[in-house]
Amino acid sequence: MKELTLLLKKFFGFDSFRPLQAEIIQRVIQKKDSLALMPTGGGKSICYQLPAIYLPGTAIVISPLIALMKDQVEGLMANGIPAAALNSMMPEAQKQRIKQFAIQGKIKLLYISPEGLMGETDRLLPLLQLSLIAIDEAHCISQWGHDFRPEYTQLSVLKERFPDVPVVALTATADKITRLDIIEQLKLRSPQIFISSFDRPNLSLTVYRGLAKKEKTAAIVRFIGLHKGQSGIVYCMKRADTEAVAETLNSCRIKAAAYHAGLSPAQREEAQNDFINDRTEVVCATVAFGMGIDKSNVRWVIHYNMPGSIENYYQEIGRAGRDGLPSYTLLFYSLADLVVLRRFAGESGQSEVNLEKLNRMQRYCEADICRRRILLNYFGEEAGHDCGNCDVCRNPPQRFDGSLLVQKALSAILRTGERAGIQMLIDILRASARSELVRLGYHRLKTYGAGRDLPYNLWKEYIYQMLQLGYIETDYASARSLKVTPLGRKVLYGEAKALLSAWHEPEELKRPSRKEKARPIRVSSGPDSADEKLLDALRQLRKQIAQKESVPAYIIFSDATLQDMAAQKPLDMESFAAIRGVGDVKLEKYGKVFTALIQFVLKGAAPAG
Repeated sequence: MKELTLLLKKFFGFDSFRPLQAEIIQRVIQKKDSLALMPTGGGKSICYQLPAIYLPGTAIVISPLIALMKDQVEGLMANGIPAAALNSMMPEAQKQRIKQFAIQGKIKLLYISPEGLMGETDRLLPLLQLSLIAIDEAHCISQWGHDFRPEYTQLSVLKERFPDVPVVALTATADKITRLDIIEQLKLRSPQIFISSFDRPNLSLTVYRGLAKKEKTAAIVRFIGLHKGQSGIVYCMKRADTEAVAETLNSCRIKAAAYHAGLSPAQREEAQNDFINDRTEVVCATVAFGMGIDKSNVRWVIHYNMPGSIENYYQEIGRAGRDGLPSYTLLFYSLADLVVLRRFAGESGQSEVNLEKLNRMQRYCEADICRRRILLNYFGEEAGHDCGNCDVCRNPPQRFDGSLLVQKALSAILRTGERAGIQMLIDILRASARSELVRLGYHRLKTYGAGRDLPYNLWKEYIYQMLQLGYIETDYASARSLKVTPLGRKVLYGEAKALLSAWHEPEELKRPSRKEKARPIRVSSGPDSADEKLLDALRQLRKQIAQKESVPAYIIFSDATLQDMAAQKPLDMESFAAIRGVGDVKLEKYGKVFTALIQFVLKGAAPAG
């Protein structure tokens, strides 16, 4: 382990392993198969990259996306590790050159897609001294997984053709049935399953329920204003929404781009490259975006629509805060999304499983207990305490007797013949004069205007709570109309009390005052960035070097490494070498220029005389 720890510092700049990394690496070195479950940003890649450096020969890494391979290869090369990728977009001459280098043993890690691998199992692979085979995003092989890809199912041939080469399968999200399926599909031999903690305490979790389209857009603009200058992703269910949200953000002077399968490859590549290189602040995308990006400084992820499963949600929010710094997630939940997702799940090949996964996601959105505990429990990890970093923990529910309020709503529902949806119900209670309400005669109901003392948003929140508590239910087959349940009737007739949670409007939903609009918002980069001037200077230097070398800024150094520099203020090469994320190659390449900058800024900041 001493030699492995020295290699970890030399090439990656880390003094110690994260949980389970050392155990997985030792298993690979012992030529034994493994399945590793580690959250996004948990350090999965080190588990095969380090043994690839240590062992003689070439490691084959199977990865699903060209962008992901490119990102990983750039990062490895920047650390002085010979790596390359083979993909279908390359000229034939370049492919042959890479293959020749691999045969000569000049490449330690060779990345290839599952489709590309099939054409090389009989040609290239037998000519290589294979050190190990790593299968990234291994959940793609399972039909029970959330991102099944048929081309992954051919990978079982690897264990048949190369029985003595250790295989490590890696994924960020896989429930119990998916794990067993991965092992069976890949024909792994007596594999050890490593399950790291799924806890990402640096991610703040927030859910907003039932907002209309305009409200969502306003909340997103406000949220980004509170996180100015930070990279983020807005995930949308529909292609049209990605374009509409991007257009709105650009009109608000926020650099944003749309990304979806309907765009040309050139347009998608441009959007992705601009985001990776910090030319675009925000990408509004369908869920395919981000899987191929190892960008460490994504500070927030917004879900414009509810995802179809907790696996999808967890993997997508994991694209924020890979560097371990504080990051934010925001999810908008509505019954309209639920209807669409139920239809998708019902029409899928595994409707029963997908509907159950959707139900679990729905319960997460509607919960009023610590959200992180729900996530961890879903993945089979016990959480003994609340996290303190989700919307429920930050605003613990304060219960009050809402029986009268609930009775007004239930009475209005029954008086419509249980034909009203949420919006119509609120309009009745608040005495709206809109034409449809009048046409249906609802303005003559006894409960018309019975709740005019409460604002629209408050009524909407309490109706969602009534759904969650089981006083009412949604009839999806009848235009999402609301029905009163037997438990609801008990509350209506005074046989049971209804305890509701008091609700306060979150910051992102509040309309900024004139003073706030006029005042620019400055956001700290994190709790350890006391010397903001030094940190800004370090960022500028990193950006200049990245532009000169034509690589993303995070390939030079991560935000976490820059923050460590700003905190430790290394003034010579020895102290710079101790910074987390500074390996031998980067010390040699960048040490002098960064320490010179730190000396200059500190002298400039010092008082005269």
